[in-house]
Amino acid sequence: MSQNSIDTIKQNLYKVYGDEKGSRILKAIYKLIDQYKQGTQPKEWVDEKDVMLITYGDSVKNSTQKPLHTLKEFLNEYVGDTINSVHILPFYPYTSDDGFSVQDYLKVDPELGNWEQIHKLAEDYDLMFDAVINHISSKSDWFLKYLKGDPSYQDYFVESDPSLDHSSIVRPRALPLLTEVEHAEGTKYVWTTFSEDQIDLNYESEALFLEVLEILAQYVQHGARYLRLDAIGFLWKRLNTTSIHLDETHRIVQVMRDVLEEISPGTIIITETNVPHKDNISYFGDGSNEAHMVYQFPLPPLTLNAFLSGNAKHLSEWADSLEPTSEHTSFFNFLASHDGVGLRPVVGILEEAEVQKMAERVKRNGGYVSYKDNGDGTKSPYELNINYLSALKKEDDTQQKTVDRFIAAQSILLSVKGVPGIYIHSILGSENDQKGVEATGRNRSINREKLFVEDLEQELKKDGSLRERIFNRFMDRIEKRKAEIAFHPNADQKVLFLDDRLFTIVRTHEETEEKLVAIINVSEQQLEVSTDSLKEELGNKALIDVISESNYPSELSTLTVEPYQALWLKEA
Repeated sequence: MSQNSIDTIKQNLYKVYGDEKGSRILKAIYKLIDQYKQGTQPKEWVDEKDVMLITYGDSVKNSTQKPLHTLKEFLNEYVGDTINSVHILPFYPYTSDDGFSVQDYLKVDPELGNWEQIHKLAEDYDLMFDAVINHISSKSDWFLKYLKGDPSYQDYFVESDPSLDHSSIVRPRALPLLTEVEHAEGTKYVWTTFSEDQIDLNYESEALFLEVLEILAQYVQHGARYLRLDAIGFLWKRLNTTSIHLDETHRIVQVMRDVLEEISPGTIIITETNVPHKDNISYFGDGSNEAHMVYQFPLPPLTLNAFLSGNAKHLSEWADSLEPTSEHTSFFNFLASHDGVGLRPVVGILEEAEVQKMAERVKRNGGYVSYKDNGDGTKSPYELNINYLSALKKEDDTQQKTVDRFIAAQSILLSVKGVPGIYIHSILGSENDQKGVEATGRNRSINREKLFVEDLEQELKKDGSLRERIFNRFMDRIEKRKAEIAFHPNADQKVLFLDDRLFTIVRTHEETEEKLVAIINVSEQQLEVSTDSLKEELGNKALIDVISESNYPSELSTLTVEPYQALWLKEA
């Protein structure tokens, strides 16, 4: 280990745990690094060719083989190397929340497959594993041993007295913070941020912290290039605080980064914090010492708002306000995911009336709205639960208009600064899964459909089907994106305010000075746009649209942008 790494790990540990406890943890970390250190070459930082597919291990399945095997076969045949990275949502044994209540961090759910199948996927794709390390299942060995009074596990969980004041604690869901449990010593109350089946872990315990570090090291050993730290903002708990984004949490993430960098240089940490933008980007640390990427949570609701209102003003102003990232940090962009469309990140950006209007549209389009407890007896919309394609639909849509609008929205995802993450149900053109909601009773099941591969392949091969049209256009757009160095995750981004109905950005690769202007029409109107601003950016030269391969002469004074058209313009 370099002296610099030793110093930074030591400084963070001592700050969080004190000198004596921090010193013990540091010695254990030395041993951990020696045990798991890989002799491989450092992995290169991401570039414009990095695109990630987000999927459950059994999003695609058949009746004759394990889903992880089916997933690999499907990806190899239909996706190939168009997409180079895959985020497999929690594939461990679990008891609830579709995988986010983990029973055993180091096993593959036998219903999905085994570690060998994960390793085979890792041969073809850069994999992202979930580190669901804020909480663990109430049926896990750790918690069951705690309940039985096993002394090794008594400090693994956070106990609290319900008579104390917990009102300052930030709550993501309208559920009780403390859950009553029967312990060998009698009734106790444990901290449960998300549900009574998801028991929060206690990072004040040095044994727990070291066990989690070893789990992360094993994930890397099993082929994880990316580690997604789920719900990481809630990691450290302290009464009379919000217990979210505390200094201790940030320092623990920094230790995780330093340890993983020693074990496997180039491993990428992504923090998942569905919170307002300022809090979200705090996980970049100083730009070199904490998360490599943060989820860009405002993008899904702002893009949805732009297309439902036909006005990109809020989206453009937000994009214009984004701070530059450092050389080796970037945003992880997405529109759809296994969860719904979070609304907390647009607090202060969208008016309450605008959020309410979106919520009403989502309900009309067959979706649901989840609410959070504000702590004062009131509730407010927290998440829109709907498939993203279904969310974008309008009453009088033709299939053509549905596809055009959806692909235009995805073109924003592919254009903005960062690495794009594409949910499998988006690329496959799925819609609301009402049967899933009826089966589970959970709103989020509306966008977690399990598809039988035979039926899916039939639809993908059927000319003119919704799935076929969306899949082929989406894949083509990804291929075209990958060929443009101006879409490097760290290439500069500048917003042009040409018309409120257009989302327009200039992407510039600093080293090559290559420029590309992305224009996306979020409205149903055909627009005529002066080319003056484009010429200021790209010069008075002939242009080509990368998407349609159309050419535009240098003397062109106005540009016609069709409803829901996306253009990627550069010098011809």
